[in-house]
Amino acid sequence: MLMAKTHILVVDDEEDVLELVRYNLSREGYKVTCISTGEDAIEQARRDPPDLIVLDLLLPNVDGLEVCRRLKDDPKTKCVPILMLTAKAEDSDIVAGLELGADDYMTKPFSPRVLISRVKAVLRCKLTGSDEAKVVQIHDLVIDSFRHEVLLEGTPVELTYTEFALLLLLACKPGWAFTRTQIVDAIKGEDYPVTERSVDVQVAGLRKKMGVHAEYVQTVRGVGYRFKE
Repeated sequence: MLMAKTHILVVDDEEDVLELVRYNLSREGYKVTCISTGEDAIEQARRDPPDLIVLDLLLPNVDGLEVCRRLKDDPKTKCVPILMLTAKAEDSDIVAGLELGADDYMTKPFSPRVLISRVKAVLRCKLTGSDEAKVVQIHDLVIDSFRHEVLLEGTPVELTYTEFALLLLLACKPGWAFTRTQIVDAIKGEDYPVTERSVDVQVAGLRKKMGVHAEYVQTVRGVGYRFKE
């Protein structure tokens, strides 16, 4: 029932890709809106914010990175998760998108089955805490998964869904060292293909937003990350 109400905006200038993605997502029960330009995607997302955006990077005029930047800067759309879909497989392109706030990426050509898995994983991050909602209080930090809200010394911290899920995972077990693989499995699901660099980028983004409290997220050399006890 939840899936039938979940709205996904797909942005790509290739008709065959749009149809392939639309067909497979619709078959899974999602409501799908297809857009072929960056300008129209921004307008559509602002008018009717979707639950998820599947965004191609190589768009004419306004490219995917610029679309991502504008949507993350807009209060109406900044919390909408974005899955990048790109033929540009270089780490620099992927990292650039993640640093702008994208929650995940896929490279072309892609498997429809993998796409569905990725979409479900990103949406699962969005719904973190829906079944086991909790409020975590540690140090000067409060994580409220009822409201999907993070407060540091009483001040709200704006996080992407992936950053929120990462912080919640670490803060629930302070002192526990998580490997990058464990972090990916817990947040995205097992056997989820992702580079270690992607995890590092998410941690770097989280630390940057935590400011002087960045020290709460500690690096465990040769292992991964943990939350300060």
